[in-house]
Amino acid sequence: MLELTTHRIAVTGGAGFLGSAVVDGLRARGCRDIVVPRKAQYDLTQEAAVQRFFDVERPDVVIHLAAVVGGIGANRANPGRFYYDNLMMGALTMEYARRHGVTKYVGIGTICCYPKFTPVPFREEDLWNGYPEETNAPYGLAKKMLLVQAQAYRQQYGFNAIFLLPVNLYGPGDNFDPSTSHVIPALIRKFVEAKVLGASEVEVWGDGTATREFLYVDDAAEAIVQATERFDGADPVNVGAGFEISIRELASKIAALTDYSGRIVWDSTKPNGQPRRCLDVSRAERLFGFRAHTDFDEGLKRTIEWYTRTTARKALAV
Repeated sequence: MLELTTHRIAVTGGAGFLGSAVVDGLRARGCRDIVVPRKAQYDLTQEAAVQRFFDVERPDVVIHLAAVVGGIGANRANPGRFYYDNLMMGALTMEYARRHGVTKYVGIGTICCYPKFTPVPFREEDLWNGYPEETNAPYGLAKKMLLVQAQAYRQQYGFNAIFLLPVNLYGPGDNFDPSTSHVIPALIRKFVEAKVLGASEVEVWGDGTATREFLYVDDAAEAIVQATERFDGADPVNVGAGFEISIRELASKIAALTDYSGRIVWDSTKPNGQPRRCLDVSRAERLFGFRAHTDFDEGLKRTIEWYTRTTARKALAV
């Protein structure tokens, strides 16, 4: 077991949605020597900046959360950027971590790494049995290369790199920008705005049949901290809540929780994305003791409350 309090820990993306929760989780463990590189100072897609970061900051544990992410629309609009930036950040940070003798590197993948038609529940053994869903394949494949690199470096250099595969996250502090947000914040914003403006209907992409699994951000952070402490294996590990919900049911649930009573209109000319998503999460529980504990409805209520309290008024004023 890695005693985190004795290490200097770098959390790339540590000022972001998931990263902030991970930093809070580390501090709750008693960690005080935490480094959060900011893009203005260290652009992790640039080799010179990555080299300078390791030369100056000298972390001995790296949790790599920095990523360029978004929903289906953002992935379709930016496939080249999503591929290149995510690939370079992962490859460079792991390579310079190795060169600097870092004790442990924690790579964070995505459920988008899985093949489009992976049998449900997704098992880690199925990760290479097909091509990812087309709308987010460049992003998913770029993140998947972290696993290839981690396993290759472990084999050749004895480098301790692990790879985690989280499902879609949600919670307070999420990204509610309609051009880049994922489905839960996008729906929350749509329904809150529709209620305030008195709109009679809300349009949602797809036909509602696709299913997803969602993990509350604080649970995801706890999983990452636990894995950093307790897991040192080469195999990828799913991180999720182990349940499945259709987008149609999700939309109805969020409409009810935001007290919106209008009509939901499905735009079936827009893509559904991957048909189904739900993880087998038994490996995470077995290897480092993680199990999600936040009730989904409670997590949605907290997210809606945070949005209406901090963001909705500004969004409606734009």
